Amino acid sequence: MPVEDTASARGTAPAPRDRQARLATFAVFFVQGLTFATLLTQVAALQKKHGLTDGELTILLLVVPVIAGAGSALAGAAASRWGSRLILRVVQPLACAAVVLAGLAPNVPMLVAANILFGLGLGGVDAGMNMQGVAVEREYGRAVLTGFHALWSVAAVIGSVWASAAATLDLGLPVTFAIALVPAAAVSVLASLWLYRPEEEHRAVPAPAATTGETAGAAKPAGVAWRPIIPLCLAMAFLYVGDSSISNFGTVFMDKVVHASATVIPLALGAYQLTTFLVRVGGDFAVRRWGPAAIVRAGGTVATLGFVAIVAAPTVPLAIAGFALTGIGLSVVAPQSFSAAGRLDPAGTGVAIARVNMFNYVGFIVGAALVGGLADASGFRVAFGAPLVLAAAIILLARGFQPREAEPATATTVVTP
Repeated sequence: MPVEDTASARGTAPAPRDRQARLATFAVFFVQGLTFATLLTQVAALQKKHGLTDGELTILLLVVPVIAGAGSALAGAAASRWGSRLILRVVQPLACAAVVLAGLAPNVPMLVAANILFGLGLGGVDAGMNMQGVAVEREYGRAVLTGFHALWSVAAVIGSVWASAAATLDLGLPVTFAIALVPAAAVSVLASLWLYRPEEEHRAVPAPAATTGETAGAAKPAGVAWRPIIPLCLAMAFLYVGDSSISNFGTVFMDKVVHASATVIPLALGAYQLTTFLVRVGGDFAVRRWGPAAIVRAGGTVATLGFVAIVAAPTVPLAIAGFALTGIGLSVVAPQSFSAAGRLDPAGTGVAIARVNMFNYVGFIVGAALVGGLADASGFRVAFGAPLVLAAAIILLARGFQPREAEPATATTVVTP
């Protein structure tokens, strides 16, 4: 195996170009977190504006992850050819614009159209920004990806705070969205100038020893095998089943099961978001010390204990503690899934990352449907048992995060997402 030309392998500090790309990737993650939170914190306001029933709102919300999955697949195909920089330069401003259009939408059909555009942007940016993050991590030669996700969490909190301030100032939805996202779109365009170019992001993979009719040492593009990626895809899906259950039903659980007051109910989701951020701040250091498989295994264990605490909680403080524990455990899974996918794609095509990213949306959809359906049939304590079981399954999947040599796909002439 050739030694990778990374800062770590050379024993030197990262090059200025790598620092530049890292700063640009931080900016992209920040804008994405802000965009996501700015829209989702105004879901109730959009429902009220258009007179949507709860069922209609649920369908509208599920449109986003379904379309985002398609956006991620398209991003994988495009990035393997043109690089993720171009995708982010085009798609991230469109995602920002889609949120503003959702605020301006005069009727439900226009709102649906804006949501479809946002879904495509969400999937494309989620895939593209993690491709850049993995490329930065490769050049630095050490774990840095979790730090990008930590900044995403910070931006999401800022978006939530801005939504609260805008409501206090009685600003309309178009103004609320535009004040946050017009500057954000400008930042994303400027940041794209510093992102890795395709020739920096993609790496040629040496072909195996020459065979009959082939020239020794000739480079040959390789596909990415599905088999080693499956544990990462499943872990990503199981993570987002848990995240979806907390995001969609955490406040309902606090209200209907442990009978928290209106003042205390938001603290459950707040505890989850806070611990997610705090763990991600130090996550890269932990990965460097103990390795990704150990960190994911520990995360799955802590998340399982968190869901046990939620399901069994007899009091409000214990329920909040359960949500906090769950945030600690689940916070490490997504960045390590992307990082592991990047290691399985040494050419840097982005295909593996796009595949893993699609299961983000699979988990979100399954989580909303599974927990919601079980809650209707058996109550929320039983319903939260489903993400508990899947969090425990992440422990078993952690072995797939151990660094390993990439396994080429059977077909080596075409790279497909």
